[in-house]
Amino acid sequence: MIPTDELTGMILAGGEGRRMGGRDKGLEPFAGLPLVGHVVKRLEGQVAELLINANRNADAYGFFADRVIADAEDGFKGPLMGIYSGLRAANTPWLLVAPCDSPALPADLVARMVAGIASDNGNHDIAVAYDGERLHPVVALLRTSLADDLAATLAEGERKIDRWYARHDWCKVDMSDCPDAFANLNTEEEKLRLESVLAAASEKVAK
Repeated sequence: MIPTDELTGMILAGGEGRRMGGRDKGLEPFAGLPLVGHVVKRLEGQVAELLINANRNADAYGFFADRVIADAEDGFKGPLMGIYSGLRAANTPWLLVAPCDSPALPADLVARMVAGIASDNGNHDIAVAYDGERLHPVVALLRTSLADDLAATLAEGERKIDRWYARHDWCKVDMSDCPDAFANLNTEEEKLRLESVLAAASEKVAK
């Protein structure tokens, strides 16, 4: 098992938000908090340090994280660049990555990812969340020693996360009991729909 002091958490918030009209998705209001605030709740207190990967609005994100880090290269080069930036910035052997636009992630995400990577031989380099039907490559636990390999991969022009994962010893972590937790919000309509679903669920619990 990976102790807390060997684990850094990082929230990916470095995208352009094109499908939300160029707005900074992580700071979009959702159920009383910015989207990023909901993801922070899933990680805080369970990691040695919490990072947010953001390429704008660093001051706003700084309220939620121990450190805000920009991509190692300019130009909004996608989540694989964000992951590389986190691997390079982390001061621990492991990095747990989650996206800023999945506000319903499991409350025990960290524990489940850590248990998942140690479930068989315990020597995997990467663990990826799996909802029973599909993988969620931006919900992942990675060895930070992979930074140099990823730097070389990016220099070759690779931008596909799954292709880079396939080069390493990786495993999937079964989250099939809560597939809806991995809904990610790319449009205003999706945001409003999930807000309504969660509000209805909260009302049912309250009754």
